[in-house]
Amino acid sequence: MQQTWRLIDSGFADGATNMAIDEAILTVFAKGSGTPTLRFFGWRPACLSLGYFQQARSEVDLETCRQQGVDVVRRPTGGRAVLHDREVTYSLVASAADPRVSGGVVESYRKISAGLVAGLSLLGVEAEVAPPKKRSPGLPTDLSAACFDSTAGYELSVKGRKLVGSAQMRREGAILQHGAILLDFDPQALFRLLLLSDTGSRARRAALFSQHAVALGTVLGRQVDYAEVVQAMVSGFASALDLPLEPMPLSPEETELANRLRVEKYNNPQWNFCR
Repeated sequence: MQQTWRLIDSGFADGATNMAIDEAILTVFAKGSGTPTLRFFGWRPACLSLGYFQQARSEVDLETCRQQGVDVVRRPTGGRAVLHDREVTYSLVASAADPRVSGGVVESYRKISAGLVAGLSLLGVEAEVAPPKKRSPGLPTDLSAACFDSTAGYELSVKGRKLVGSAQMRREGAILQHGAILLDFDPQALFRLLLLSDTGSRARRAALFSQHAVALGTVLGRQVDYAEVVQAMVSGFASALDLPLEPMPLSPEETELANRLRVEKYNNPQWNFCR
């Protein structure tokens, strides 16, 4: 009999809260007292999240972020900058030995992608797991600071354009994977927040960037909302991964840890900016 996973729909929160909850679930699970979890959430206000190894002060225009009311937070996972605004974000915490997510990093990504593909199919989108893709020679090197500029060999694309970007980390036999499902996006909004190495046209860079990424609303030709996508994704994961899901809240231990991580880590400039 398959183990039941916890389902959480957290709704909307700021960047520090979202990252603190993800890490709290992972930490408690890795200690042996948690529950495998599939979580969905959104971001309010908009937030620029940075990959763990990025250099915030050399890659991000922090003053523009402040002026526009955009949060900045460093993720515990790798990858590049993502502007979280009109999207649904998923996160998954489970044992690395669970057959539904087991294997090496790429194999694990591909297994998890089956749930995403199934959920998107319910929305009428035929996405595919992308083969590794080399950077286009016409794409400025400054785009290396931004996620969604290229598609890795485990992420989801539609007609060659990236729709879902994900990142993964492992700790003490546990996996955390989280990723963004774009509902709509404005590439110019992202590039206004990044520091560029020259004075070239941001509009041109944004146009090139948009050739490599696509939003769900664009693919469907209509607006889609958070609740519709979450419902489809829950059904997709349940069917594709043969995954019993039961709605349950965070435990008191997870809630206490998330609150502490939010204050001491993800709202702390030492974590977000000193890399």
